[in-house]
Amino acid sequence: MKFLFLGDIVGFAGCEKLKKNLPEIIIKEKIDFVVVNGENSFDSGVGITENIMSELLSSGVDVITTGNHVWDQKETYDIIKNEKRLLRPLNLIGDLPGKGFNIFNSKKGFKVGVLNLMGNVFMKKCENVFEVSKNFLDNKKLKADYDFLLVDFHGEITSEKMAIGHFFDGKATLVVGTHTHVPTNDCRILVKGTAYQTDAGMCGDYNSVIGMNKEISLNRFLKKTTDKNYPSNGNASLCGVIVDADDNNGLANKAESFIFSGEHHVGI
Repeated sequence: MKFLFLGDIVGFAGCEKLKKNLPEIIIKEKIDFVVVNGENSFDSGVGITENIMSELLSSGVDVITTGNHVWDQKETYDIIKNEKRLLRPLNLIGDLPGKGFNIFNSKKGFKVGVLNLMGNVFMKKCENVFEVSKNFLDNKKLKADYDFLLVDFHGEITSEKMAIGHFFDGKATLVVGTHTHVPTNDCRILVKGTAYQTDAGMCGDYNSVIGMNKEISLNRFLKKTTDKNYPSNGNASLCGVIVDADDNNGLANKAESFIFSGEHHVGI
């Protein structure tokens, strides 16, 4: 099985780049299953709507994960109740709609588990992610409950992401970080066979500040304005990870960073 995970889609530019290019990428790279983080895909750069969700799924996305902006568009409360392909972090506090984990059938007939987690450091308050992860692994096993497991860890700091990677090593196909919108140069396979990258980066316009208008961002840092920021809508890049996994044990045979800026698989 070959998986493509794409980092946070930011605004109109990220959505349009994905819709235009993902179908061809799936064919060219022989991708069997696609997961994207869609929590920043709305035009304002925060949240996701039913229309955007439908467009992403129609473009070849199999599962959409989210993070701290999952509820920023009110309609998400309703659509997530009925759409199992839209996940929210498992460790959010409270009696909330939706699920943080689900199992999906791939085109090849394999069971693919997708787990959405959120970090505790510098993030909205949620349950201890390591305790929740331990409980999850106590009850769910690779090649018993699912053939493959992909983990989206939505978090701020590198150490917390790396720790989760090692915690799931040998028990997941891929652990990849999202949220910081900058692709890290550490894609690798951990010692027990789990593919890992600290952050997948974003699908958006990199002539920006993490996808947002750079002039407004700079003026806000300089305290020259309190204007509300919005996504930069120039030419976007798609960033993420491709994992070639072993059908027999569910672990990674090969993992590589994926950056698509134009017609070719190239740098940002």
